[in-house]
Amino acid sequence: MSIYPVPLTGTDNTLMWADEAGIEEQARGQLRNVARLPWTHGVRVMPDVHYGLGATVGSVIAMSQAVAPAAVGVDIGCGMTAVRTTLRPDQLPDDLAAIRHGIERAVPVGFASHNDEPRTLTRHDDLARRYRDTMSGFGQLRAAELTPSARSAKAERKASVQVGTLGGGNHFIELCVGDDDRAWVTLHSGSRGTGNQLAQVHMRAAQALPHNQGLVDKDLAVFLAGTAQMDAYLHDLWWAQAYALLNRDVMLAAICDELSHRIPGIGFEAPIRCHHNYVAVEAYDDVELIVTRKGAIRAGLGDLGVIPGSMGTGSYIVRGLGNPASYQSASHGAGRRMSRNAARRQFTAADLAEQTAGIECRKDEGVVDEIPAAYKDINEVIAAQCDLVDVVARLQTLLCVKG
Repeated sequence: MSIYPVPLTGTDNTLMWADEAGIEEQARGQLRNVARLPWTHGVRVMPDVHYGLGATVGSVIAMSQAVAPAAVGVDIGCGMTAVRTTLRPDQLPDDLAAIRHGIERAVPVGFASHNDEPRTLTRHDDLARRYRDTMSGFGQLRAAELTPSARSAKAERKASVQVGTLGGGNHFIELCVGDDDRAWVTLHSGSRGTGNQLAQVHMRAAQALPHNQGLVDKDLAVFLAGTAQMDAYLHDLWWAQAYALLNRDVMLAAICDELSHRIPGIGFEAPIRCHHNYVAVEAYDDVELIVTRKGAIRAGLGDLGVIPGSMGTGSYIVRGLGNPASYQSASHGAGRRMSRNAARRQFTAADLAEQTAGIECRKDEGVVDEIPAAYKDINEVIAAQCDLVDVVARLQTLLCVKG
């Protein structure tokens, strides 16, 4: 029996699947600020909640006739994909180093990008068509009306060559073994620099609007329904969400091609896909609302999702229970328990190597901020939302690619 949800003190529209005392003070302040906005119908707080820009990561915000770009996040459309393979764990090579290096050659990581269109497209006609269709919409992005940099040839080229690239930070590619006796591929990435630029442009535009003057936090500026500014933001947001999904699909194809090359006979089931920084129009309490999930996934009845932990701790494949109390949502991961700077101050490469022992991955200073100890316990996070999702499979990391 779950002890959640519980209300956030000082609010009458916020329910939490987290212990209030365990949420940092800044994040609690952000939650109260959002809850008090005149457009906010309700806020739902996931067990991986932590401080973010304007709005916390790990929150679901339902607004009436308004949307706050900060409640979506700057990496528009960021999300997860997972694929179950036909391989049993004992069919994998003992040494996974060659596979990791092969994936890193096929998928640019960190600040790297392709030199031109991703070569993967030459082997996958459906992805090539989606790529062309998506990039043909770049010239119609409304952010270009607000800043010349968003319409430049440099910006368009950057968007085109970053398709099929991982990025850095908490983005990753993993090869895992499930308690279902199968090997799985999981990956986490978003809309790269382009989505970030679009989000920043529209956030600045929102902050300049008259109805947002005097807000307790300027980063909570909203667009109002029925306005040209709202239409422009949503136009660009839908494009960025499609771009982020394309990005993950191109990476997935490259990864599967690499695995097929190295492990003859491997097969792949249909992918499980979920955004966790996005907008949807949904109805709750007999009211049509604009729902933003920032670091949260949709967990409608039967929806399959992926909830990752951190380097070395694996992930969960889950099925949504459709709980309306959470706006049919669940967490997007374990969530950070300390900032990147704090993790770098506290831990070393030697600590990282110890905490990722037995896992084929980078173990250098460049990814110390992603050390497992910087994240909350994924098992506790899953246990806190037992009324939101059922566990389908528990995955343990064998190989991890980081930017």
